[in-house]
Amino acid sequence: MAPYTAHSWSDRLALEIATLAGAGRIPKAPGTWGTLAALPICWWAQQAGLMVHVAVFVAVTVVGTWAAAVACRVYARKDPPQVVVDEAAGILLTLLAAPTGWPWLWAGFGLFRLFDIWKPWPVNWLDRELADPWGVMADDLAAGVYAGVCLMILARIFLP
Repeated sequence: MAPYTAHSWSDRLALEIATLAGAGRIPKAPGTWGTLAALPICWWAQQAGLMVHVAVFVAVTVVGTWAAAVACRVYARKDPPQVVVDEAAGILLTLLAAPTGWPWLWAGFGLFRLFDIWKPWPVNWLDRELADPWGVMADDLAAGVYAGVCLMILARIFLP
């Protein structure tokens, strides 16, 4: 991991956002830690209602895309492992139409991580072909769609 001490305040702010206040700097499984760090935000967004959840998702995606662009430049990598704001956007999308409650948050977490790691088509294509920061964000959003659809199917099966 490259240190970022000599950068401007806006670079430092972008890196804090991109790493979700350092969750992405945890050396082992930063994507998993980033997704875990986003769960309290997801819980709060679900409790606040659909419109707030959508607004939080859009804000995280837009601000996260800017932060990911800065992080890619600072770390001089296409998709630095420290960048986990894309996981926050992906899990927010996963849980957008999910039932509320911690069991559904954990199910969404597991499904999102599965699709984010597995990267079935087109997740793998987006990850490989899109330039940063678009590829950084788009593959996690696609994984979020897959996980969200699976979560809705599970909800349909298990809820009356």
